[in-house]
Amino acid sequence: MEKLKKQLQTLSELVMFEHTIFSASFIVIAMIVSSNAFHGDGFFDFKTLFLCAIALITARNFAMAFNRLCDRDIDSTNERTKNRPSVDGRLGFSALLLFCSVNALLFILVSYFINDLAFKLSIPFLFILGVYSVMKRFSYLAHLVLGLSLGLAPIAGDIAVSGEVHLWTIFLSLGVLFWVAGFDILYSLQDIEHDKRHNLYSIPAYFGSENALQIARIFHILTVFFWALFLRFSTTYHLAIIGLILSACMLFYEHLIVRKDFKNIPRAFFTTNGYLGFVFLFFIILDSIVRF
Repeated sequence: MEKLKKQLQTLSELVMFEHTIFSASFIVIAMIVSSNAFHGDGFFDFKTLFLCAIALITARNFAMAFNRLCDRDIDSTNERTKNRPSVDGRLGFSALLLFCSVNALLFILVSYFINDLAFKLSIPFLFILGVYSVMKRFSYLAHLVLGLSLGLAPIAGDIAVSGEVHLWTIFLSLGVLFWVAGFDILYSLQDIEHDKRHNLYSIPAYFGSENALQIARIFHILTVFFWALFLRFSTTYHLAIIGLILSACMLFYEHLIVRKDFKNIPRAFFTTNGYLGFVFLFFIILDSIVRF
C-alpha cells in the first residue's frame, strides 16, 4: 500500500496534477454557457461532467508526461527541473511511454462515450497536445502552442454539451490561448539564461526580458478582449462582466509583481492564474443562478 501511494505521488509530481485547475475552470464555463443556450438552463447532467473530467485529466496527463519524456535531456541541465521524476531516475523511459499511451487511449475511449464529434476530434486534439513538446526546439511559437493546448478545453466543453462548436466558444478559447501564452512567457523568464545556452526557442531568450514582458502584456490585453467578445456573443451575462473585470485586475497584478521582482514569478504563475479561472467561473455560475 505504501509503495502504491509513493508511485501515485511520483506520477502526480510528474504531471503536476494541481495545475489541472488552469483548464478545468474554463471547460466548466463552456459547459454552463452551452447548456444555458441549448438546454434552457446552466445545469448539465453528472454523466457529462464525469466524462469531461476524465477526458480533461487523461488529456493533460498525456500532454505533461509526453512533454517530460521529450524534455529529459533539457530538464537534466536545468537547475530548476533536474529533480523531476523523469530526470532523477524515479520514472524510466518505458514507464513514461506506458503512462502516455494509457492516458491517450483512455482519452480516446472517453471521447467515444461523450459524442461522435468528440470522438472524431480526439486524435487531432492529442496531436496538438503533443506538438508543444517539440516546438521549443524549433520555434518561438511554442508559447502559443501551449496556449492552444489549454484553449482546447472550452471547445471540448461546448462539444460535450451541444455536440457543436460555436462562435462564442472560439472567442473564449482564444482568450485562454493568449492568457496561457502570456503567463508562459512570464514563467520562461526564470530559464532565460539556460534557454540561451542550449539554443532553445523561447521569447525571453531571443527577445530579452524587457521585450518578453511587453509581449506578455499584449497577449493579456488580447485575453481580456477575446473574453469580452465571448460575453458579447454568448447568452447575455451581466454579472459575468464583474468576473471579467476582476480577471483583468488579476492579470494587471500579475504583471506588476513580476516586473517588480522575477522572484515573484512562481506566485504570479501558480496563485494568481490559479484563482483567475475560478473567479470567472464563479460569476458565470452566479449569473446563471440569478437568471434562472
